[in-house]
Amino acid sequence: MEMRRAARVDDNQREIVEALRRAGCSVWSLAGVGKGFPDLAVGFRGCNLFLEVKDGSKPPCKRKLTPDEEAFHTSWRGHVAVVESVEDALKIVGVVR
Repeated sequence: MEMRRAARVDDNQREIVEALRRAGCSVWSLAGVGKGFPDLAVGFRGCNLFLEVKDGSKPPCKRKLTPDEEAFHTSWRGHVAVVESVEDALKIVGVVR
């Protein structure tokens, strides 16, 4: 049996989740799934989206997708996006323009 460590969550993820929920989105954290799967599942106005959260305050080298994340993003046939801030997340789901 493979042991899994606790999922790492970016420092800005809680703020992003709270903002999305205030805007009327359904949000589920998927950070514990691992293996490149995105951090959040978001539902808004009948659409489902996967969001990979990266901390925009960190240097660019610390915000790169891991090889597993790259593979997921390349192979997924639905909507998946990287967000670095509350503003990014609200724009991606269509709350703001």
